[in-house]
Amino acid sequence: MRKLWLITTEHLKAGLWFRDEEDYKVGMNFVAIQAHASRVVVLSFTLMSNHVHFVVKAESKKDAEAFIEGFKHRYSLYLRRKYGVKEFLRGNGVKIDFISPYDEDPEKAIAYVEMNCVAANICSYPSQYPWGTGCLFFDQRKPDGRPLESFSKRACKRLLHTDVESLPDNWLIGADGYILPQNYVDVEAVQAFFRTPQRMNWFLTNSSKAKKRLEADDNLPAFRDQVILAAVPDLCQSLFGKRKFSQLTRDEQVEFVRQLHFRFSAHVNQIARVCGLTYEQAARLMDSV
Repeated sequence: MRKLWLITTEHLKAGLWFRDEEDYKVGMNFVAIQAHASRVVVLSFTLMSNHVHFVVKAESKKDAEAFIEGFKHRYSLYLRRKYGVKEFLRGNGVKIDFISPYDEDPEKAIAYVEMNCVAANICSYPSQYPWGTGCLFFDQRKPDGRPLESFSKRACKRLLHTDVESLPDNWLIGADGYILPQNYVDVEAVQAFFRTPQRMNWFLTNSSKAKKRLEADDNLPAFRDQVILAAVPDLCQSLFGKRKFSQLTRDEQVEFVRQLHFRFSAHVNQIARVCGLTYEQAARLMDSV
């Protein structure tokens, strides 16, 4: 009998899993591909800029571990091809926790995963975040997309960054270029846990992530990591006539960090991620402002 597991990767402190929209789309496709290749059923997930969360059904913790490690491996190969970074996720730790079927633990775990984007101040409700399952549940709209069988094998491989002979022909690819989660997420199981949209909304608004946002809203970033990351080269050029943060002198880095904080309300963790620094390095620069 399959059990429920909460899978969480550590937050990368000096870099991003997903640097732009293409990276997110590739991540979404790799979730689908890895789910199909693994002995797990995905119930809920969210791809954040520097970490990921999943709730899955699997017979054992070993199967859940094989799923996340397979996903990390696929995505690491993509990062190496695109950015030339090797073993980027090798040291990115993973925590896998058993979810009890009692005491509303499944509902709490799913709400925790879904509310990550809200806690990060990216959106006001999970359904507004495209990189996960936030818009899947209690949604009466029919998914709109093209079946895989309508694409040539070459087109599929180019789109999905992998061979797709084993994927179901009737899986739909949405207009944004990734396999729709409705194809492989057990939506009915999640809805059975919550029973009604109102009850699911109650768990979402009362989750630990929702409370974190209410308690620490002033300390949360006002801009997504990808927005700031895209602005870094131009800001370096306009301020110091250089294209990379790594080319700046110590004094220039201090001023650059000050500008990021002032212009984007970026906090020390976010500055560390977009500048490729450790938390300690970013904190020292912030202390020098």
